[in-house]
Amino acid sequence: MKVKREQWETNFSEWFRNVISRSEYYDYRYPVKGTGVWRPLGMRLRRNILNIMRRLLEDTGHDEVLFPTLIPETLIRRESEHIKKFEEEIFWVTRGGKESLTSRLALRPTSETAIMEMFRLWIHAHTDLPVKIYQVVSVFRCETKATAPLIRVREISTFKEAHTAHKTREEAEQQVKDAIKIYKKFFDDLCIPYLISLRPEWDKFAGAVYTIAFDTILPDGKTLQIGTVHYLGTNFSQVFEVTYLTPEGKHEYVHTTSYGISERVVAAIISVHGDDHGIVLPPNVAPIQVVIIPIIYGDGEEILKACRDIYEKMKKKGYSVVLDDRSDITPGEKYYYWELRGVPLRIEVGPRDLKEDTVTIVKRDTLERTTIPKNEITVFIETEFENIKRRLKERAWKWFNSRVTRSRNISDATRLLDEKKGIVEVPWCGGKKCGLQIEERTNSNILGYDIDPNLSDATGEKCVNCGGEAKYWTRVSKRY
Repeated sequence: MKVKREQWETNFSEWFRNVISRSEYYDYRYPVKGTGVWRPLGMRLRRNILNIMRRLLEDTGHDEVLFPTLIPETLIRRESEHIKKFEEEIFWVTRGGKESLTSRLALRPTSETAIMEMFRLWIHAHTDLPVKIYQVVSVFRCETKATAPLIRVREISTFKEAHTAHKTREEAEQQVKDAIKIYKKFFDDLCIPYLISLRPEWDKFAGAVYTIAFDTILPDGKTLQIGTVHYLGTNFSQVFEVTYLTPEGKHEYVHTTSYGISERVVAAIISVHGDDHGIVLPPNVAPIQVVIIPIIYGDGEEILKACRDIYEKMKKKGYSVVLDDRSDITPGEKYYYWELRGVPLRIEVGPRDLKEDTVTIVKRDTLERTTIPKNEITVFIETEFENIKRRLKERAWKWFNSRVTRSRNISDATRLLDEKKGIVEVPWCGGKKCGLQIEERTNSNILGYDIDPNLSDATGEKCVNCGGEAKYWTRVSKRY
């Protein structure tokens, strides 16, 4: 059977909503706009993804913490640029029971201000540094734009934020580089393609010195920001008076960083790898890795016994496996059911398999059928899981790279963004005025330019807007 991706690409919004709902991963019918319910399969996918991130962070010296959801208004207002950015998005708690609060409490929009208040109490001397912590929490933002399940929500329920403090700018910026390496390993393990860009000054995180972002492209051609890394300098530590005593007896402000991901990663992995049959997942994060389906004619007890033996063998090997022995639906209905949910491998056992001591295996990513000896299942699955990851990664990057182009003409860039979509790189002088005009003329957003100077250098080119000397190849896209 040939894999089709027509609806996936031509009608992505409807495809995405249908697939996350019908697959029973996520239900966005909860009666609060911009929120949704993680169903059991979705929770297992979410947990598997977060476990990869937890391992990467803890292997590099980060410790997990948990801060309160409520942040006093006095803390948020202490960093003026920060509150200016978030003020229109904050949910405020103004009453407790029947009593009005003397000071408003914010539902956490992000945690820099809360964490800096505690860093002030924890950090005293150079021996206390560096501090590297992270948490996985909900953050709340009163999204004013149209909401979209998992992509643009009011309760971001899978917010992993890391926060670090260092003695010097050099050490903090090294941590930024380390965070980028962590994210690259993370997205590579999920087979999600990406570009890494230094955001323009007007689009950086509020209170940051600079922001670096990871972006992928969804099937409709829009870009989705899936991760950010911020160098905060001493902007927060000066406001919150977070200092440390140097070996020379001087007090210096700490340099801080923060970096985060959200359930947009879940949206990305579902979106990037899917097809018209439903969800397709890398085996290392799939909630269910193997489904066993008996093809029964007549009594079928021997076939069921063979399937149970395979099931027990898979369980002992540590695979997440399901034996679908439902008798009230046909094998074809079962195929549809599990393909929709993205199970990487399907094992079928029918009368011929039983007679020849074989099994038939169907690969979800290609829908290719393979018959192998029953005693080779374990080796086959171990090898095929790696093959599936490789194929998914190659397919995703091939599709992604075909939608990243360059243009030296603003009319041509606009046409490409309207027709081909994706990301268009154009020469830019680096000026804010020109940047904003490029956004206006293309009806798109500047994502920024590559953090590798060899890739972003536009020496010898002319700015696509003003015609002056260009400094960077900057990336432009329509984005979520």
